[in-house]
Formats: sequence, structure tokens, C-alpha cells
Amino acid sequence: MRSDPSVYELVAPGTLPAVLALLAEQPGQWLPIAGGTDVMVQYASGRLSPRKLVSLWNVPELRRIEVTATEVRIGAGCTYTDLREHDVVKLEFPLLARAASWTGGIANQNRGTLGGNIVNASPAADSLPALLVYEAELLVVSARGERRVPYVSFHTGYKKMQLAADELIQSVCLARHFAGYISYSRKVGARNAQAISKVCVAALGRMASGVVEDIRIAAGSVAPVPLRLRETERVLMGKPVDAALLPEARKAAASEIHPIDDIRSTAAYRSAVLGNLIAEFLQMLRMAGDHA
Repeated sequence: MRSDPSVYELVAPGTLPAVLALLAEQPGQWLPIAGGTDVMVQYASGRLSPRKLVSLWNVPELRRIEVTATEVRIGAGCTYTDLREHDVVKLEFPLLARAASWTGGIANQNRGTLGGNIVNASPAADSLPALLVYEAELLVVSARGERRVPYVSFHTGYKKMQLAADELIQSVCLARHFAGYISYSRKVGARNAQAISKVCVAALGRMASGVVEDIRIAAGSVAPVPLRLRETERVLMGKPVDAALLPEARKAAASEIHPIDDIRSTAAYRSAVLGNLIAEFLQMLRMAGDHA
């Protein structure tokens, strides 16, 4: 049954300071919403409890993509369409632009936001593995001030995060130092479009003198939070990509993840597919090294 609109209050202050003042006055009482793509699913199914809602849509401070010599700062209110169409994001952070193109349909991409994807905290979110391999930092703000949080430590458990009741994510900060890396991403779902991931992977790598010089691998839908595969990376670093390395990589990845059986897939399937995707990435990395 659809929710009753009379039990909700919605305000749209229009500026970031006004939103932060509201959250500071009544911390925990207001639910910030941006594109509303996740909230409306709950509303339509009658699962959204009566709440005070504060709209972040078109708050100017959250809709900017700022490019400096050293970093790109993406406002948390930027949509997936913004990410897909921004020239610097497409060129320097293709994993993020590609993930944006996978998320829902065009209508969802026009409304859904990067900040909303982060705080919704789904283990299956398409954009979050890309943020892990790019070692993103989050600029978190409140009326008390601002702080930077490495994204890798932001999610502390399923649907849990380092975000106080009076705080918002203002922007996602990406350092511009990934030139020369081979990028790889795959999403495995029940269909080619508008599917929730069974497994998704984002990876970056660089070869030098026939061995892995640097590598970053992250996965979604294989643990309670999006996961950076540190042990798998450690196993691969400094080694040639040959037939002997692939089983080691599969074993290391399987030891790091905690997949579950659910309506979309099984734990065994997720583990097997993740191993296959990592092997595919390593073969791509080897080919790039052979032609360097």
C-alpha cells in the first residue's frame, strides 16, 4: 500500500547553510533527500515511516564539479547524468562514469545522486567500488565545521557509516594521478540494464618491467559493505601475470569476501564470478604490459 502523504513534512531551504542549520537545530529529526530515487521506492511500497524530509535538490553548493590542478571535487548532489557527461570525469575517472551509466534507466540517472548512492549504503551500489579504487575522500560538513573522511573507512557495517545526525556529505574528492593506469569494470546482473548487481568489480592496474607495479581492486555485492580487496592486491603486487598467479588471486579474493545467498544469487556463485572477473582483469593487464 502506498504511504499517506499527510504524515510527512517536506521543506526545501535552498542553500547549504540553511539545510545545515535545520539539521543542527533538530539532529536526527530530518531525513535529507536529493533525487529521491530510493526514498520514493520506500514511499510507494508503504515502507517509509512518517518523517520530516529536507530537500537537497538543486542546492547550488552540492551540484558543482570543481576541477583543480590536483583534484576533482564532485558535489554530492551531482547526478549520474552529470558524471556521465562531464569531460574530465569521463577521461580521468572512467570507472565512475561507466558505473553511472549502469545505474537504473535514464530517468534514474537524471535524478539519482552520487551522495545519495553513498549514504544509502547498499553493498550492491554500482558507483562505490570505483570510489574505493580511486581512493576518494569525502568532504563532510555540518554547522560545526567540515572534515575529510577517506571513503574506504566511511562505511563501518551494513547500512552504518561515519556520518553524524547533523552532517551531510558535501563533495567527493578524487586526486588526479591515475594517468597511465589500465581500468577495468564489470557488472554482473540478471539483465543488461536496470538490474541490481549480483557482483560488480572496479579495478586499476599498471605494469612495469613485466610485473605488477600497482593494482587496486574493489567489489560490490560480496560483503556487507563495498570492499577493497587489499589482500588480493598484496598477493599480486610485484609479480608477473602468468598462469600460476591466477589461482593465487582467486584464492586470496575468496578469503576476503563474505557473500550471502539472497533472492538475486548465491554466495557460491558470487565467489566464483568474482574470481572470474579478477582473472579477466589480470589478463587484460598482462596484454597491456606485453604491448607497452
